[in-house]
Amino acid sequence: MAAPSPGPREVLAPSPEAGCRPATSTSGRRGLLWRLRDKQARLGLFEIGPGHELHQLTCMMQAGLWAATQVSMDHPPTGPPTEEDFSEVLTQVHEGFELGTLAGPAFAWLRHSLGLAEGDYQAALGPGGPYLQFLSTSKSKASFFLSHDQRFFLKTQRRREVRALLAHLPRYVQHLQRHPHSLLARLLGVHSLRVARGKKKFFIIMQSVFYPAGRISERYDIKGCEVSRWVEPAPEGSPLVLVLKDLNFQGKTIDLGPQRSWLLHQMELDTAFLRELNVLDYSLLMAFQRLHEDERGPGSSLIFRTARSVRGVQSPEEPGSQNRRLLPDSPNALHILDGPEQRYFLGLVDLSTVYGLRKRLEHLWKTLRYPGRTFSTVSPARYARRLCQWVEAHTE
Repeated sequence: MAAPSPGPREVLAPSPEAGCRPATSTSGRRGLLWRLRDKQARLGLFEIGPGHELHQLTCMMQAGLWAATQVSMDHPPTGPPTEEDFSEVLTQVHEGFELGTLAGPAFAWLRHSLGLAEGDYQAALGPGGPYLQFLSTSKSKASFFLSHDQRFFLKTQRRREVRALLAHLPRYVQHLQRHPHSLLARLLGVHSLRVARGKKKFFIIMQSVFYPAGRISERYDIKGCEVSRWVEPAPEGSPLVLVLKDLNFQGKTIDLGPQRSWLLHQMELDTAFLRELNVLDYSLLMAFQRLHEDERGPGSSLIFRTARSVRGVQSPEEPGSQNRRLLPDSPNALHILDGPEQRYFLGLVDLSTVYGLRKRLEHLWKTLRYPGRTFSTVSPARYARRLCQWVEAHTE
């Protein structure tokens, strides 16, 4: 197969059956004990199996993503993405559908810089196991999925949201180079799916903030405001996994100890970047997990990782200005912060809403509709400042 060339192009996609066994990754086969633990960790999630209304759609996504990842495995990135890499569109034709990969070489390089093996990425998102669904408390009409190992999060997006993400992608990559321990969710791919001659659906893939999820007790989506920010909690003993909101968090605090100053500074850096992009309506995802006795105390689970996955690519910035920190010796370390008693999963997500005419009109309407109350649709500068103030007020 020839190396990918810039610009839109269309190719016949390889089939998972024609390549490696899709359920196999570099981490090896699953044992019985692993499968039992995995089943317990999925409590409150629903497998999208045969008979589910989204089963056919997710099967297409899996076959398409297997083939799309095969391209980046056959032609791995040789250096930082070029302008052409950011604008490439590859359409692979499958039986009954087409899957488009947008800025594929740029995302392949980003995954590589994070230390993510393409074989593991392909195995998790390909046909090796059903995607998982959870009950979303989001007001958007998007569909949400998790890979079967819960490591990757997939979300459908509107065309205008995808345009915004791709327009900001070069600066997003640059920000992660400058601040390798950023709280921004790690965006790993943007794709389109067209069934027969129907309308294109777009979706993104990102690293799940809530991973590994086995011992997480509470999950929150924080925007720093009050209108529509309450979720009715699940009944006691219910297996439902619900993401709660700002008003559910009243009376609680995040006890970070000496890590608090790092978090406040990183929030300032990341929200300043989003403000420069004219973006608002993003959320701080947050989850709690109580630490075991042997995980507590200085040095018990912290190491300074020098691997490329957390160091990032060489940057002209001084180490101090990069705001690095000690990272826990755990999967998904970039989104994990340990306090004296609790482990916190933290990440900024939903980075595609631009403050254009539509949102300015929505701001005016909400100002009249909710006098004296705080709501999400405000200017990017005010949105960033308010979310940073929320974090400062709720941490110690």
